[in-house]
Amino acid sequence: MTSPLRRALPSVADYLDQRIVRWRTGTSEGQVAVVVALVALSAVILAASLVSYSTFPAPTFVVPLLLGTMLLRYRPLLTLVLLIAVCVAVTVTAEYVRAVDAGLPGFTPGRVSTLVTMAVVAILVLFESSRHRSGLPGPLGEAMLVDLRDRLQAQGVVPPLPDGWTSQSAMVSSGGTKFAGDFLVANLSDDETRLEMVMVDVCGKGVAAGTQSLQFAGALGGLIGALPPLGLFAAGNDFLLRQSWDEGFATAVHVLIDLRTGDYSIINAGHPPALRWDVATGEWIIDGARGTALGITKRPDFHQTTGRLDVGDALMFYTDGVVESRTQDFTSGIEWLRTTAADIVSKGFDQASRKIIKQVTAGDDDRAVLILNRTVVAVETAVGTPDDASSPRQSV
Repeated sequence: MTSPLRRALPSVADYLDQRIVRWRTGTSEGQVAVVVALVALSAVILAASLVSYSTFPAPTFVVPLLLGTMLLRYRPLLTLVLLIAVCVAVTVTAEYVRAVDAGLPGFTPGRVSTLVTMAVVAILVLFESSRHRSGLPGPLGEAMLVDLRDRLQAQGVVPPLPDGWTSQSAMVSSGGTKFAGDFLVANLSDDETRLEMVMVDVCGKGVAAGTQSLQFAGALGGLIGALPPLGLFAAGNDFLLRQSWDEGFATAVHVLIDLRTGDYSIINAGHPPALRWDVATGEWIIDGARGTALGITKRPDFHQTTGRLDVGDALMFYTDGVVESRTQDFTSGIEWLRTTAADIVSKGFDQASRKIIKQVTAGDDDRAVLILNRTVVAVETAVGTPDDASSPRQSV
């Protein structure tokens, strides 16, 4: 018996795994499998209730009803609700007959209230299911949304860099939600000599900004590396202008760096200024790039700065939630960040971004910090600035 059982278990596990996958994809086959399982459960409860109503009263049918709410779309759920209504009618009728045969009252106030409660629960369940705009049950719709978020955030992860460079980032959303208005997109060239990154802060907070950032991250993620920096910002600006968002603008900062030489260019679109760590002086220096936020005007003005990172130097990018709060203005916040970050990185860059985030006063805005550090000298070729970084000031 043991050997056949062991051979059967992998097949059963594989079958169940396939059904779960099909349910997660929202297919009709997956929905039918769930309906069949819940119908079987309702049948078991019905049989048990007919045998012993006191042990399995009518409210027991709430169990498959609630499971259906979480697992089924509206139409399959409606079918399940109607079936459960029939089961409740059968079991209550059977109990009524038994009571009358025993000379007891058929309908008691308790039984009437039970029927009313079950009817109200069924109506509320159907009403809530009908309000799902995605047409999917709550957990399934949430799973698909989270999967979309994870896919888009994956393109914002800085890829492994060649020897001589390290990057680190930390992000905390307002209110501890999983969706934030701050995001990062990054691209490393095929020959691993050019790194391009954009940090964006979509106007708004929490989930409202999070849904907009998902759209915008997808748009920028598909264009980064395919367009020059100024063209990328121009395309992002046009994208935001076409949206019908109540607050349809975003700040952004773009960096393009030659990983062979350390030469970089920074373009700023209304974002807090980047900071450059100068290992020689032990200070964070404020970068001079400034510009108009994306999504405000058709012809924004973008300023560009250039520079070079030597061994031990670093660039830091952050969002306004790091430096602004109800008790601290923007200018004071930048000075606080310069001092705090200097104290942290003077002891090493390990986990520096997380340490900075932890020292930020908790507020109602998303917070993000990105640090790019040059650790050793890579093999250098021609010395110069990256493409599109020849002019200290450009506009579109």
